[in-house]
Amino acid sequence: MNPTEFAAALAQKGIELNDQQMEQYQAYYQYLAEMNEVMDLTNIIEEGEVYLKHFYDSLTLAWAYPALQTEPLKMVDVGAGAGFPSIPLKIAFPQLEITIVDSLQKRIGFLRNLVQKLDLKNVTLIHGRAEEFGQHGAPQRAKFDVVTARALKAMPMLVEMTLPLVKVGGVLLAMKGSRAAEELEAAQKAIPIVGGQVKEQVEVDLPNGDSRQIIVIEKVKPTPFKYPRKFGDIKNKTL
Repeated sequence: MNPTEFAAALAQKGIELNDQQMEQYQAYYQYLAEMNEVMDLTNIIEEGEVYLKHFYDSLTLAWAYPALQTEPLKMVDVGAGAGFPSIPLKIAFPQLEITIVDSLQKRIGFLRNLVQKLDLKNVTLIHGRAEEFGQHGAPQRAKFDVVTARALKAMPMLVEMTLPLVKVGGVLLAMKGSRAAEELEAAQKAIPIVGGQVKEQVEVDLPNGDSRQIIVIEKVKPTPFKYPRKFGDIKNKTL
């Protein structure tokens, strides 16, 4: 998928990109390719693959949860790595207020430089772990409209680590692959414990014929104070 095909595929979904946005995606790709030579950011680096499997794939959240396209939502991206899905979403929908939490300082450094290069506003970068960021008493607990994570942890762990960050009425958008139903089944107990309720499961297609499952979990009640637990407890004894 070259940049022209990327723009055309998004236009078919009703998402029109202007010249500045297309330049931002290209600058993103170029900086990612440059820095990937000295940092382990992604295994996918060929331009067409980045546009398809990183940029386009990130934007599938926008038709699974259309409010991302128009509303000034506060969104937190946990374990964003090289910035997926939050930075591609921010480029397409600049009204979003983005917070990125990542446990590796070097990735936060990469993202800080990227945000400056792309001249993105209202992007906050935090070096830390999600389960610490969402502790009872932490200033950002229950402050976000949307939390997302792309291929981060199995669902029982994921919901405990991320749902405490979402305000009641907000959502977790979990990006999953072919084992989505199996993971959702494994998390049936954990989801209500931390205040969530499965709203819907949306299948989105990529232009190459691949598909992805986006599980939308609504925060319907406050997360009990004792969650999230320490990471060792979350890992060793899932809810």
